Amino acid sequence: MNAIGFRRIVLKLDGAEEREHMGHPDFRVGGRIFATLHAGYKTGAIMLAPEQQQDFVREYPSAFAPANGAWGLKGATVVTLSAVREEALGEALTLAWQRAVALGPTKSSRKPKSKK
Repeated sequence: MNAIGFRRIVLKLDGAEEREHMGHPDFRVGGRIFATLHAGYKTGAIMLAPEQQQDFVREYPSAFAPANGAWGLKGATVVTLSAVREEALGEALTLAWQRAVALGPTKSSRKPKSKK
């Protein structure tokens, strides 16, 4: 897997869009970030529920790992693109997207845009 494949999978998810956050690409639905590509495009991050993260880390230890610090405790999961199979990545991204959709749009994405 590589960054092109990561993007292809993410952008097939309904309502997903690519933006930029802190100098690297992120992927959102309803303004809510559910995945990112890290600088260098060798790894990404997927925002899973903590239980989902544990499942992926246990099943695919060479591909998935908790992010460092508090983010990792909340389910932020680092994926090593060269080590992940497309099916596993697709499943993880779909779960993260579903979670973001269930949480609903962010407050900033619900604001009406002012006309200039």
